[in-house]
Amino acid sequence: MHAFEQLRLQLAEKDPEFASFFSAFAFDEVIRESRLDDKTRFLAILAALMGCQGADAFRAAAPEALRHGVTPVELKELVYQGTAYLGLGRTLPFLHAANQALEGEGVPLPLPPQGTTAPETRIEEGNQVQVDIFGEGMRGFQNSGPEESRRVNRWLAGNCFGDYYTRGGLDHGQRELITFCFLAAQGGCEPQLVSHAAGNLRIGNDKRFLIDVVCQCLPYIGYPRSLNALRCVYEAAKERE
Repeated sequence: MHAFEQLRLQLAEKDPEFASFFSAFAFDEVIRESRLDDKTRFLAILAALMGCQGADAFRAAAPEALRHGVTPVELKELVYQGTAYLGLGRTLPFLHAANQALEGEGVPLPLPPQGTTAPETRIEEGNQVQVDIFGEGMRGFQNSGPEESRRVNRWLAGNCFGDYYTRGGLDHGQRELITFCFLAAQGGCEPQLVSHAAGNLRIGNDKRFLIDVVCQCLPYIGYPRSLNALRCVYEAAKERE
């Protein structure tokens, strides 16, 4: 049974014609034209489904992802990190879906802790991650910006990067990949998407890789947001030339 077969079977019961041509495109043609391994493809698709609020499709995909190389820790870390980019109001249903998928596969919960920072080090260590991904120009970012909104830059360093990116389970490349997918799928975040496309490029997720990621997500997020994401990739790549 290939990935998303259960979803295809569910659709086929009442919408057989749609199930046939969508499956031929998303589950065959799109995958055949990809160089991504199964784990990377599923990480991208799951993050994109969170970004576009595709909860039903996520519930169908999560068990298949676990059977195609995504570990329980990787699945949970993906959902946790989504909260920094989507907010708890949009990620809570996916946390429940991930737990359901893990329990369905017989995985005991809670999983082992993955945190690596302490309250007194999270800002400094988070800022170091920003420097590692985006360059030396991010050094001291937490202390920059207008005084009245500087707390947001401090939170970005301490919470977004210090609380999430420093955790185990996913490396910087995987974390930047899923962030790119969160932003691409939710739309309206093109300035941040260009920045994170640039971050991906800087740490080794090259232009061809990001284009492949967008193409794998396209059946789930649609053409407009996929085309916007491609434009952002090309813009980030041009800025690096």
